[in-house]
Amino acid sequence: MAEGSEQTQMEMEEKEEREHFARVINSFKFYKMHSLKRLHLSKISFNTLSDQHKARLMGYMDNLETIQTCIIHNYEVIKLLLQDHQYMFLNKEECISEADFERVKKADCAPPTAEEMDKVKTTLKQIMRDWSEDGRAEREACYQPVMHAVLTRLGSRKPSEVKILVPGAGLGRLVFEFARLGYSCQGNEWSLHMLLASNFILNRCQERNSLVLYPWVHQYTNNLATKDQTRRCMFPDISPLQISPEADFSMVAGDFTKIYTEPNSWNAVVTVFFLDTAHNIIEYLETIYTILVPGGYLVNLGPLLYHWAGQVNELSIELSYEEVRKILLDIGFEIEKEEMNVRCSYTQNPLSLMQCYYNCVMFVARKPLPRPTHHDTAS
Repeated sequence: MAEGSEQTQMEMEEKEEREHFARVINSFKFYKMHSLKRLHLSKISFNTLSDQHKARLMGYMDNLETIQTCIIHNYEVIKLLLQDHQYMFLNKEECISEADFERVKKADCAPPTAEEMDKVKTTLKQIMRDWSEDGRAEREACYQPVMHAVLTRLGSRKPSEVKILVPGAGLGRLVFEFARLGYSCQGNEWSLHMLLASNFILNRCQERNSLVLYPWVHQYTNNLATKDQTRRCMFPDISPLQISPEADFSMVAGDFTKIYTEPNSWNAVVTVFFLDTAHNIIEYLETIYTILVPGGYLVNLGPLLYHWAGQVNELSIELSYEEVRKILLDIGFEIEKEEMNVRCSYTQNPLSLMQCYYNCVMFVARKPLPRPTHHDTAS
């Protein structure tokens, strides 16, 4: 490809990236309007009732006013989250400016899509999961097994000499926990919604339980008690300052398979609810095998939901665990541990009348050491 064509391609990709970032920011900014619009539907429905039926629902409108207060409070947290968004990617020559947002509005006057708004609401629930006492049980169900697997195999080594990669790091709590133990740990995340929230918590939230969030305020159905919808959580449940400033702890944005190409560079790759985010899970597994040092480990826990399954114009290879296991062995991994039916939930409201759980697979796969040559054996 000619140099001019390459430059044009890079400029187009840069423009698309900046516009995508602007749309993500715009979806956060639209949160209050979107949420109050849904709340308004409940008010309209109530007002269509007969006076007799309204009389049977004493306190109903008061509860809707409480929901509105919670939504407005959540938006105040979102505004804090967005305060320094333009400085997130320090490797960029230019910051994301208000002009970028204006271009997005001119190019696409439509408000954020339902999918984009769902990501905003999921991000709020993810804060609960990763950084509040309310999410402890859900975190421990999936983080403790993988941390135990790593510590069992690499715990005898000096932690600072062990390099751990956590792709699909979300809001960074698992990376934080490894770093707290002294390990050299890096998280990788593709979702800008998640990266904005993790940047805020890890770099701006210094005091334990200094902020309040209402993660279930959008759940209008399957509530046992009226107050459950407006139940609050406090975050962060631990101060991010507990990690030493000298700790080798970082978060990297971008596509996992494009960023991590250096062979033999990680002692462990820890994946929790991540492998099924791939368009092609084989590519993920091959990448992990390449970047692990000989003797290094892939430690995985999760379902096989396959995030791109059924989406129009999206590649999605959906394999059974039986097929995934065969590919692991074909690539060269040695499977050291397997456990089926590890029951986990994901941003689940524990008080909801509807519960969703995954029977996850947990496995530890090792990249074998090179076989000794005849010369090595003789010497």
